[in-house]
Amino acid sequence: MNRTDLVLHIAERLELTKAEVEEVVDAMLDGVAHALQNGEEVKLTGFGNFKVKERAARQGTNPSDGSHITIPASKTISFKPAKHLKDSL
Repeated sequence: MNRTDLVLHIAERLELTKAEVEEVVDAMLDGVAHALQNGEEVKLTGFGNFKVKERAARQGTNPSDGSHITIPASKTISFKPAKHLKDSL
């Protein structure tokens, strides 16, 4: 399911227009992104938790020539599904 499919699904289920649902979906995704950018954890009960994790700098190997390189520190987003979501699968 992509974003368009999600909008159509919600519009049909709630009997709203696509434009109204797109506005809500955009606002929700912007809210989640803004919270994560500020280092906050996003908890959606029954669905799961999103949070930002720090990755330390580490040594790696360049696959093309085998030389050692330093991979810089970075941030990544992790998602932990809620028990209800896991059980529904």
